[in-house]
Amino acid sequence: MNSFLQNRPVAVLVALILLTSLVACKGNEKKPSGTKPVKVSSDSEPMKHAGPEFIGGTVEETMNSGGYTYMLLSIGKDKIWVATPQFQVAKGDNVVLMPGQTMKNFHSKTLNRTFETVIFSPGPVDGPPAHGAMRGDRRTGARKAASHGKTMAAPVEGIKVDKAAGPNAFTIAELYEKAAELDGKTVTVRGIVVKVAKNIMGKQWFHMQDGSGSPEKGNFDLTVTTSTAPEKGQTVTATGKLAYEKDFGYGYHYKIIVEDATVR
Repeated sequence: MNSFLQNRPVAVLVALILLTSLVACKGNEKKPSGTKPVKVSSDSEPMKHAGPEFIGGTVEETMNSGGYTYMLLSIGKDKIWVATPQFQVAKGDNVVLMPGQTMKNFHSKTLNRTFETVIFSPGPVDGPPAHGAMRGDRRTGARKAASHGKTMAAPVEGIKVDKAAGPNAFTIAELYEKAAELDGKTVTVRGIVVKVAKNIMGKQWFHMQDGSGSPEKGNFDLTVTTSTAPEKGQTVTATGKLAYEKDFGYGYHYKIIVEDATVR
């Protein structure tokens, strides 16, 4: 007891030093910057593009609301909600979508529904999934024929382009007609670029039309892959290897496609 009393001034001094240090540390704490997290409260607010992978899966459930298409996708054993600007899709369809921003506990005012997790995607990919994207099943027969439409650009009226010159030159309609015998062979075709999709599977993709064929027969539009994409509206001559009945999965089936083409 006597020892404690003798050392009491020292103990009090130590306690005062510790208290002063704590107060100083608290005063030096960084205050919040005031930056608020992004809050999405409306279906119509824009979403930022993010993420390296495409989103591919089978539509289990879908609905349209507020200008958006909401889809519950089955991806292997997982299921996830994805929302895109409104487009036509049905239950059972295989889709490939651009990556997007993941939102937690998102409340849709127009649906009056809160989604635990939903990815806002800019929309469908105009081409097959990137290397490393999740694999889908390969459809055959009627399903292939049905999926073929989404790998074609809309027909452009008034196009009339002269056929390319040379022994391996064909119109687009002729390529469809002779596709089986031309499979794996080098062909040349001339047309107008009507649509361009860049940096898919490390390649540039574009659609060309030359005025031959028709939407009714589905032989009017040709997809071409190349290392350097031309600009939309240009008249080009493409030379590359034709592939017949090319199936990339996810319902992306091409009756014909010209791959690794040189374009001039």
